[in-house]
Amino acid sequence: MDEIIAKGKTVDEAISKGLDELGLSLDEVEIEILEDGGGSLLGFGKAKVMLTRKKGVTNSAENFLTEVFAKMGISANLNIEETDEMISIDIIGNNLGVLIGHRGETLDALQYLTSLVVNKGSEEYKRTLLDTENYRLKRETALVKLANKLAKKVIETNRRVKLEPMNPYERRVIHATLQDNPKIRTYSQGEDPYRNVVIEKVR
Repeated sequence: MDEIIAKGKTVDEAISKGLDELGLSLDEVEIEILEDGGGSLLGFGKAKVMLTRKKGVTNSAENFLTEVFAKMGISANLNIEETDEMISIDIIGNNLGVLIGHRGETLDALQYLTSLVVNKGSEEYKRTLLDTENYRLKRETALVKLANKLAKKVIETNRRVKLEPMNPYERRVIHATLQDNPKIRTYSQGEDPYRNVVIEKVR
């Protein structure tokens, strides 16, 4: 429910009733006073107000993902946290592996589409992060372990290693993990979506 007309003895009472029914806070709605209850905001007649949910990025992301999940036949809840710079969405439910896909490809695609929805018509870009079953942290941990293992191999064999294609976030994890290793240098090559990281020994 995005809009409601609420009544009360006073405007404040009507607003309070409307907020309770919508399950929203005062800063999440726009208020239009239809009847003030007696000619003033403090009137004690019959006040009537219209409360409308503000169309923020959180609401846009939630509506988009809810619609996608419905079409996929997936039952899931969303835990959304928003800051000035980004919106973080954790998808909560059972057996959500289908949303992750092979090495996170489905989750990345869904994150990209959600980002388009969130930033549509906005002058300032807001980063969007989508996660489920703590996949992002697990993947990052695995990438750090892989980077250190391959760096050791490169040093021992003196032969460079080319990793599989990765998305920008995963490439940054590899670069960040090895940036302080004085014996190793890393760089990216190729074009997305086939861009990959190369690890080689400093000569």
